[in-house]
Amino acid sequence: MEKVAAKKTGLKKITSFMPLYLMMLPGLIYLFINNYLPMAGLVVAFKNYNARKGIFGSDWVGFENFKYLFKTTDGWIITRNTILYNFAFIVINTVLAVLVAILLSELTAKVRTKIYQSVILLPFLISSVIVSYLVFAFMSAESGFMNNTLLPALGLEPIAWYNEPKYWPIILIVVSAWKTVGYNCIIYLATIVGIDRGYYEAASLEGAGKLQQIWHITLPLLKPVIILLTMLALGRIFYSDFGLFYQVPQNQGALYSTTNTIDTYVYRGLLQLGNISMSSAAGLYQSVVGFILVLGSNLWVRRLDKNSAIF
Repeated sequence: MEKVAAKKTGLKKITSFMPLYLMMLPGLIYLFINNYLPMAGLVVAFKNYNARKGIFGSDWVGFENFKYLFKTTDGWIITRNTILYNFAFIVINTVLAVLVAILLSELTAKVRTKIYQSVILLPFLISSVIVSYLVFAFMSAESGFMNNTLLPALGLEPIAWYNEPKYWPIILIVVSAWKTVGYNCIIYLATIVGIDRGYYEAASLEGAGKLQQIWHITLPLLKPVIILLTMLALGRIFYSDFGLFYQVPQNQGALYSTTNTIDTYVYRGLLQLGNISMSSAAGLYQSVVGFILVLGSNLWVRRLDKNSAIF
């Protein structure tokens, strides 16, 4: 009798939530078609793809595509660049976003706050193609602002920026910060605005200055959000901003040693070299290692902050 009653209760619950299940169905179908169905094509990474034979008819080569990828310097370069750039972006952009959010939270005039928010958010809304032309206007060897105005004023010789790989790590980090800090700071600003002002009033009565309030109240209460966003960023450390690394350097071959990442390597291998098998192997390598990093970063953060409320 109890089992029958339990079944009836379960069916009743399913029936009551049926409208929600029906609303969820289109999204699930899209997710399956767009994200799961194409996973059958991962087999291309282990084959010598031939368009005439098709995906499943092409010759099986096992791990040869992966061996070739790492026998050359390409595998090491794209892995190194992807990890180091993303690590720098996580650290620098997080610090700047928190700093900007704290500065905006200290503004008392609401009109100024809205204006500043709009100004710093604007770069995030600009496409990578436009950003690449803005950077080119600064770095062009013939007509760029740096070579024609700034460097002569400092008594320095012009630089062929698009032929010198050593400058591009700094350039890409600066462009990334300019483009994304305004967007990232919105989340931190929303958290700061939600903090009970009573904490600051009590600290002020105790004689705490503004910097002390930020250090002992704002930053500790921002800690769970910083950890959460950092964890999400670590999970995608093997992925890069394609527009930043492909469009901004203008796809210059001389800069590949410092601008080539896994995403741009897969794109060039697929469309420019026509090597579908190698591109698929690099993409699968990226996905598998990224999945491991997601799990690893989650475990690491859980151990790092077991008492955090977000966990």
